[in-house]
Amino acid sequence: MARLSTHVLDTSRGKPAAGMQIRLYGNGELMVTAETNADGRTPEALLAGERIATGTYELIFAVGAYFRAAGEALPDPAFLDEVVVRFGIADPSGNYHVPLLVSPYGYSTYRGS
Repeated sequence: MARLSTHVLDTSRGKPAAGMQIRLYGNGELMVTAETNADGRTPEALLAGERIATGTYELIFAVGAYFRAAGEALPDPAFLDEVVVRFGIADPSGNYHVPLLVSPYGYSTYRGS
């Protein structure tokens, strides 16, 4: 089964980023909106099925809103407000996991398993 999933970790607090809003776009169109749970994951895969469409996708993570809600005193404007991760899906039957490690001043991502 093909799937696309994500996981967000708040590296400034050393814990999963619960309550972060995420939007998934494919070919420029909004496909899914989700919010991370207590484990920093979305309740379901963002995409799942026998096959998922190949192409370019974007995950947009609302990190500024997350840190403000967590009580972080951010400057105005925040250094990071929305983190956009643009990636490609080439294998329609593949498993794509796109984790985000984030703090108010930096982030990293990779293709996980």
